[in-house]
Amino acid sequence: METSGGEIRIQPTNDNVVKVTARQKIRASSESDADELLKKLDLTIEQTGNDINATAKYEKSAFGFHFGSWPPVSVEFVVTLPASFMADLRTSGGGITVGDLGGKVVARTSGGSIKLGKIGSGVEARTSGGSIDLDAARGPVKLSTSGGHIMAGTVNGAADITTSGGGIRIDSVEGVLRAKTSGGNIRAGFTGPLQDDSSLSTSGGSVRVTVDKSAAFRLDAVTSGGSVDAEGLTVTLEKSSRTRSQICGAVNGGSVLLKLRSSGGDVVVRTR
Repeated sequence: METSGGEIRIQPTNDNVVKVTARQKIRASSESDADELLKKLDLTIEQTGNDINATAKYEKSAFGFHFGSWPPVSVEFVVTLPASFMADLRTSGGGITVGDLGGKVVARTSGGSIKLGKIGSGVEARTSGGSIDLDAARGPVKLSTSGGHIMAGTVNGAADITTSGGGIRIDSVEGVLRAKTSGGNIRAGFTGPLQDDSSLSTSGGSVRVTVDKSAAFRLDAVTSGGSVDAEGLTVTLEKSSRTRSQICGAVNGGSVLLKLRSSGGDVVVRTR
């Protein structure tokens, strides 16, 4: 699904039917003006086998610029479909909401937030103007935003998370985690063994991580704006500082790297 200027909402059902509703919003001073504006809208909804494609594209300005809100006609898609589907969604002017879907979800927007339910596969989500919320994913996830927080529940796979304008929280991740923010705190929980090198860094907050008691890894934790606290972990120290701003060493004899960095707060590691 692709639209310019509208929201996309995906509502999974138990029925073996796909229903697509396109809602048009027209900014015009009269009905005749609205009719003229609609002539420049290319709205297509079609089926090819089991695939459903829906696009709403508005004719570009001949001069490459325009006044006021653009496009003057926006289309919102509301879709009900079987929960086994996958979804590839794109909008330049609204939010994206997806319920509990079994297949992979790709969601991109330049002007809104992204809210995803329990996804039965991997997730790729990117926005330039809002937050990202994910209940769960049974696969790798890649989440990126320039303008809000990112929050995720359980991720059964590798996670790559970046934001320039908010905090990051992931309740449980199995696998590799790479998380980076310039504007908030990071909260993350690892479930099971650390499978490969992971890194978490923030320039504007604290970092707090929980790991299993039996997890084996090499801790490299440094902060320039607070202290490092690894109470409860048995660390074979390689490096430490009197100001408690650095702890480096092996935990339970492990070698997989857990790199934690903060320029504006504490770094805390706990077991569960």
